[in-house]
Amino acid sequence: MPLKKDEKGGGTNADGSKSAMYCSHCYKDGKYILPGITMEQMQDRVKGKLKEFGFPGFLAGLFTKNIPKLTRWKKGN
Repeated sequence: MPLKKDEKGGGTNADGSKSAMYCSHCYKDGKYILPGITMEQMQDRVKGKLKEFGFPGFLAGLFTKNIPKLTRWKKGN
């Protein structure tokens, strides 16, 4: 989720400050909300949410294609 569109302005770091990297749906108090979720599961989850909001399937797929490029999914994170 683009942080500009996050209704809470982003997730929170362990010290309570806003995260400049993660949204409020993924990150709270310096931890991932769903720590064990795989990249593929996250893509499916986001696609499902987008469809719930009325986005057609092809757009939902398009909007989730960059998830593998996010810092969370890079090797070593």
